[in-house]
Formats: sequence, C-alpha cells, structure tokens
Amino acid sequence: MTTLAPPRRRAAVVAPAPAAIRTGRLLRSPALAGAVLVVLALGVSSLFVGVSELSLADVASGLGAEQVQTLVVSRVPRTLSIVLAGSAMAVVGLVMQLLVRNKFVEPSTAGTTESAVLGLLVVTIVAPGLPLVGKMGVAAVFALAGTALFLGILRRIRLRSVVVVPLVGLMLSGVVGAVSTFVAYRAGLLQAVSSWTTGDFSGMVRGRYELLWVVGACAVVAYLAANRFTVAGLGEEFTTNLGLSYRRVLALGLAIVAVTSAVVVVVVGALPFLGLVVPNLVSLAMGDYLRRSLPWVALAGAGFVLVCDLIGRLVIFPAEIPIGVVVGVVGAGLFLYLLLRRPADAR
Repeated sequence: MTTLAPPRRRAAVVAPAPAAIRTGRLLRSPALAGAVLVVLALGVSSLFVGVSELSLADVASGLGAEQVQTLVVSRVPRTLSIVLAGSAMAVVGLVMQLLVRNKFVEPSTAGTTESAVLGLLVVTIVAPGLPLVGKMGVAAVFALAGTALFLGILRRIRLRSVVVVPLVGLMLSGVVGAVSTFVAYRAGLLQAVSSWTTGDFSGMVRGRYELLWVVGACAVVAYLAANRFTVAGLGEEFTTNLGLSYRRVLALGLAIVAVTSAVVVVVVGALPFLGLVVPNLVSLAMGDYLRRSLPWVALAGAGFVLVCDLIGRLVIFPAEIPIGVVVGVVGAGLFLYLLLRRPADAR
C-alpha cells in the first residue's frame, strides 16, 4: 500500500509589529530628529529677534541684568507660547478632521473658534471680574456647544461632499461672528473682539502665557487616545463593532478641541487655518494613521507658527504684524491650494 505523506504545515505568518513598536521606531527616526532640530533652530532664532538688543554674541560674552530680564520675562515665554499654541492647534485640527471625516475642517472652519470668542464676550459683559481661568471655562463651553451645533447640522445634510462640509462650517462661523460683532458693538467692546479674533504674541510675558501649558496637556491626551480617534474616524458602526463607545470617543475628542481652542483664543487670539493646512500637508506624506503622524503634525504646527511669527516681526521691523494676519494669509492660500489639488481624494 502506498503511504500518503502527511500534509505540509504552512509556515507561520509573522504578525506585524505592534503600533507601540512602530511608533517607538518612528520617534527614534533620523527624519523626526532632524525635524526637532529645525524647530529648535527656529525657536532659538525667535529668542534673538526684537527691538531690544540681544544676540548670540551677547550670550557668549555674558548677559547683563537687563538682557537677562528681557530673555526670561519676554523672549522665552513668547517662544514657548508659540510652540505650545502652534503644535496644539495643529493637533486638534487633525483630531477634528478624523472625527468629522473631512479633510477641510478645523476649529476656524467649523464655528468652534467663533463660538469661543462669543463665550468670552458674554462672560466679559456679564461677569467682567471673573478670573481668567473662569473666562476660559466659559469660552470652552461655548466652543463645545458651537462644535456640537456644527455636527448636528451635518447630520441633517444628505449630500456631504468634500466642499459642502467646510462651506457649512464657514457659514456657521460667519453667523456666530456676526452675532459677536453685533453684541460687541452694543456693549462697546469691538476692540476687544478684534484682539481675540487676531492672534498676537507680542503681549506674551511671564505670568501671562502659563495657561498655554493646558493645551500642551490636551495634545498629550490626544496622543494617548490616538488609536481610539483613528477607529472613530472610520465611522460609528465600525467603532461599535470593535467594542468601543463611539459617543465617548467623540465626546473626548470634542472636549479636547473645545478646551484647546478656548485657551488659545483667551491667551493668544485666533490662529485661522492652522489646524487645517498643517495636518493636510503632513498627511500627504504620512497618511492618516493618527499615532504615527501626530508627532509630525505637532512639530510642523510649531515650526509653521514660528516661521510666520518671524516674518511678522521682520517685514516692518521694528514694528510688528500680528501673527494672526500672517497665519491667515498663508493658511488661506494653502487652503485654496488643497481644495483645488485634492477634490477627489479628500473625505
């Protein structure tokens, strides 16, 4: 009798490396290290640009008491606030795009920033003596309500093309902004609203910028929950099938977006289109996996704002163009470029 040979066993399939391992390799990659060095170089350059005389030669030869005070009280807080605000707003822009499932949505195109300004205006009129932290909390509640309103409108729209979603957000932003302008006009606070809607780092000194560490903490929370946000970006049904609570993930993401937007508006002012253009440019090279691209988005956001701030400080030196103007002009141009370049690929 012919003996049949036992069937050969298939070679075991090697499972891909866990996300944590891949992320660890990414964080140690030479490219990311180079990006960190570029941001550090921009930060150092920012320290030595200003009306007061301060240069690397002064540091090498020894700083006087007045120069040390300028560096510690003004220059370092300003640079730290730029890095914190730029990186955090870029991160929440990416989180918002995943949750809404559209590449052209961020706080300034979804009514979130304008709602935070409205909340800050209301609390300034009703309770002008409230501490800054309390005003920030009220602005965060208004920002969360405005974002929830935006999502509620989207649920009622059947045609959710790549262009319709940001247009709805821009129209909502216009309506909320018009209400804020009307209320501010009646209350004589138009100048205050103008300062909140135009980002400006010229007033960032020690004792004023510290609230921005809150947005740094929000960015860390976003990184820790990155996998959940990535899954939620695939839709409610898919998220539920994987055993996650879609509503809880959505609530966490919106809370991060609202708190970050409110803090930046209260401390710095609005930075339009930052959370839109930076994540899109990074995703062109890195894809949409949040945990992998989040460090790059944070670094690119910080570097982008540092460059815009240096431009605003040098173009009409010794005067200064507000950072919100520079970011708005550059961001709007890049926004139009992205709309024209990828109408079919963007969600």
